Amino acid sequence: MIHPNLPREICSGLWKTPHVQGIAIDTAREYIYYSFTTLLVKTDLQGNLIGTVDGIVGHLGCMDFCDADGCVYASLEYKQDAIGKGILSRLGSERKFEDAFYIARFDVSRIDRIGMNAERDGIMTAVYLPEVVHDYLGRTPDGKEHLHGCSSIDGLAFGLAFGTASDAAFGTRRGKLWLNVAYGVYGDTTRSDNDYQVILTYDPDVLAPYFRPLNQDTPHHSGPEKPAHKYFVYTGNTTYGVQNLEYDGCTGNWFLAVYPGTKPQFPNYPFFIIDGSAAPVTAQLKGLPEGVTGETLSLLPQGLYDEQSGIWGWDLRHGDTGLFALDDGYYYISHNGHTPDKEQFSRVHLYRWTGETPTPFTMAE
Repeated sequence: MIHPNLPREICSGLWKTPHVQGIAIDTAREYIYYSFTTLLVKTDLQGNLIGTVDGIVGHLGCMDFCDADGCVYASLEYKQDAIGKGILSRLGSERKFEDAFYIARFDVSRIDRIGMNAERDGIMTAVYLPEVVHDYLGRTPDGKEHLHGCSSIDGLAFGLAFGTASDAAFGTRRGKLWLNVAYGVYGDTTRSDNDYQVILTYDPDVLAPYFRPLNQDTPHHSGPEKPAHKYFVYTGNTTYGVQNLEYDGCTGNWFLAVYPGTKPQFPNYPFFIIDGSAAPVTAQLKGLPEGVTGETLSLLPQGLYDEQSGIWGWDLRHGDTGLFALDDGYYYISHNGHTPDKEQFSRVHLYRWTGETPTPFTMAE
């Protein structure tokens, strides 16, 4: 019997928030966590509500559960573009924020009731990411805003270092786990320097001393000046970059669920897989001036292939609102939706890996 204790479907309940952005699961204690953009929801695996954390006036994105400390980590952004202003408008807030990007850490063991507050109840701490701010506010040599098309951060996951998957045993995460954060990328079709996904790698031990409680009215700047690595993955342009990033301990690969791009010269797949066994290669970055190089990662040479661009990908229509690998060939994938009254929900389904083209997962029976 496959996963006798894990349900085939989990429902988040209905929430008057923006749509679900990501999920994280504590399989040992059997809890699931949902990011509904401005609300963190905790239920058990039968869908019974345990508690919520509100008071978040930024954009809470993709999440991952850290077995080492029992906390949930998530991307968190504050900015004054259309997305940021839309969140504040929906919350009925007139607050003004500086553009700032964080890795948020939630002490989820303390979430035991509805309506807990991220600041007042001491649930959330955060690390500031100067590298993201630099690229978001930066300009290219020809004057375009946002280096690499950086719009934000979203995808986030713990996993083994790129290029080490071949050393990993099946179904395990042996070895040091690094924390990776992926950029959101503007889907500007008039430029060619935004056709990569950008991933920043951080050493959790280096990050740990920087975590501070976050006062959202006077946000702190406690964070490392630079990431351990900055990687580039050539996928062609997408619409707002990696929505969900996930490390798969079964294969040692990394999953990227995106909103497809619109540039006609690319296949615009909704799902990509980074080959976790392929070592990073320093190379000239396409669409940037000659001599601008970066550490590039390789897409897994499986699935759908576009000869014109040389890009591999998959046709997975879910995962951009939540994806969690159980590290044994099974996965929980979010299917988001809403009621006629615009109440948001996520139905999380259990899938298994098949590796078949065009879609590498099938729903578990």
